[in-house]
Amino acid sequence: MTDLKLKNYRRDLHQIPELAFDLYLTSAYVKKELEKMGYHTISTAKTGLIAVKEGQSKEAIAFRSDMDALPVTELTKASFLSKHEGKMHACGHDGHMSMLLGFAEYVANLKNLKKTIVFIFQPAEEGPGGAKVIIEEGFFEKLNIKHIFGIHLYPGLEEGLYGLVNGPMMAQNGEFNIHVHGKSAHGAQPHLGNDAILAASHLVTGYHSIISRFLDPLDPAVITIGTILGGEARNIIAQDIYLTGTIRSFNQTVYDTIKKKMRDIDSGISKSFDVSVKNDIIDYYPPVINDQKLFHMLESDMKENEYQILKPMMFAEDFAFYQQRVPGMFVMLGTKNEEKGYVHPLHSCYFNFDEKVLIKGVELYIRIAKLLEIF
Repeated sequence: MTDLKLKNYRRDLHQIPELAFDLYLTSAYVKKELEKMGYHTISTAKTGLIAVKEGQSKEAIAFRSDMDALPVTELTKASFLSKHEGKMHACGHDGHMSMLLGFAEYVANLKNLKKTIVFIFQPAEEGPGGAKVIIEEGFFEKLNIKHIFGIHLYPGLEEGLYGLVNGPMMAQNGEFNIHVHGKSAHGAQPHLGNDAILAASHLVTGYHSIISRFLDPLDPAVITIGTILGGEARNIIAQDIYLTGTIRSFNQTVYDTIKKKMRDIDSGISKSFDVSVKNDIIDYYPPVINDQKLFHMLESDMKENEYQILKPMMFAEDFAFYQQRVPGMFVMLGTKNEEKGYVHPLHSCYFNFDEKVLIKGVELYIRIAKLLEIF
């Protein structure tokens, strides 16, 4: 596997970003490359793919890459810009697929593996969660998967460093959609209406008191309201306001407390301002919790200059569904390079990285396989 090949994979995939489960071009590209290597591919989760390299033992170790992009208009000015307007691989999934394809090519040429290797190319990590679908389709039982590993590119870490976390790594998350319904009136006669904007403003303030006043300050959590939409004109009491946001925590009890307090505040605002508050809270991904034995296995094999211990992050990742089924390890791979301007965060329209870092991902997969005595 060469740097050039990984670079070509990444740039080809970067130009055809697709969303959620609708990854037809992406899936076709990955399928073609895997079949060139001699793999038979299995379809999963609509446009996902699984490839298997059988070993002497039926016990299998899985390696996973996500495949989907984001609804972001690319502004990187790269020579290999997205060809799909309003869509971009702004979270590095093009790089993730490239690393796993590189590892698959390396493994394809090996003989007499002691254990079976499973390559999972998964759709819809950004939502609504392709990992859960793959679990529900029974592939972990069918393929006898015992452990799973994944890598995520990360511009918050210096280029080429591995970022390791022992235990809780990423947060559980939920999304909420709120409709505050009041009563319209002339702006000069506010007493004849029920102001949905005023009610929504108190709702936002109330939600932000949950973290500071109802949770142990040593239990990290986040409530973010990202959008507010509503109102008709400057001189009309607003009748309908819509808000959306997200909840993040590492602890189920904390998460449940946040939801309960949100419901309490909804009820109080409804009564106080004579409006209705409909709040649809959707539970998405559980927390990513790295297996301690796998963490220590990797850490003990690395030199000090190869890795950095990271603090837990409030990102969410559906890799967590796999870890609920089998022990797993998720690793960050640094892409930060200030000299080349690769400093923009994940999900940014400017996110980019130097493809030379991808070989570090392939090397880590090979290293894991050797540590687990697969070959």
